[in-house]
Amino acid sequence: MIVAGVHRYAVGPAALVLPAFGDADEGASPVAAIYRVLTGQHSAAADIADDREFDRHVLASILAVALSEPGSLTERSGLSLGDLAGLARHWFPQLMELALLPSLDAVEDEEVAMVRDLLLAHRSSDGEVGRWLATLVARRAMEPNHLWEDLGLRERPELTRLLTRHFEPLASANTNNMKWKRFFYRKLCEDDGIVMCSTPVCTRCQDFANCFGDESGESRMAARRREVELRAS
Repeated sequence: MIVAGVHRYAVGPAALVLPAFGDADEGASPVAAIYRVLTGQHSAAADIADDREFDRHVLASILAVALSEPGSLTERSGLSLGDLAGLARHWFPQLMELALLPSLDAVEDEEVAMVRDLLLAHRSSDGEVGRWLATLVARRAMEPNHLWEDLGLRERPELTRLLTRHFEPLASANTNNMKWKRFFYRKLCEDDGIVMCSTPVCTRCQDFANCFGDESGESRMAARRREVELRAS
């Protein structure tokens, strides 16, 4: 239940005013606050055992991190106005209630389109969610951090589950657990007949750590929550 009051966040070109959920939201990051407005709970409390609830968690996580960044939601998510409106109607009507939907489509990026089309070519789920996720994952893959972080997810296994659920043929081809961004581009190069790697055996390559290195760590929301708890103690 939303408690009376608001929190104001500097997001994009203007301040974003969100309903407050009480003292628990004091000092929360914009990502955490937006996620809670969309879902009614903290990300850490999300129960994702059910596939539909997992999809909802993933979509909310991506939207929350995209909304927390400068620029329009179409630009930061890659989705068109029509797709965002459809997503809002079926999953997050709060986007419309809080007037968070942009008014203009973003210009499509060629590199985003290439990764999106790769994902779409390996879809393993029906319905709109898989199509939306192909675009969302492709757009967020352009950001500089680990892909699971730039999707706003809690840990890398959530990304692996997302890809296995909606793009299983592609996910299952990553037999050596290569970093997902690297794997996408390797597949694109292979499909175009381009040799991306300098050696035929990965373990002998000087870039091995860049392709297969550790991707664990603390999520954005977890790090921010820990900072708030430390200040309050």
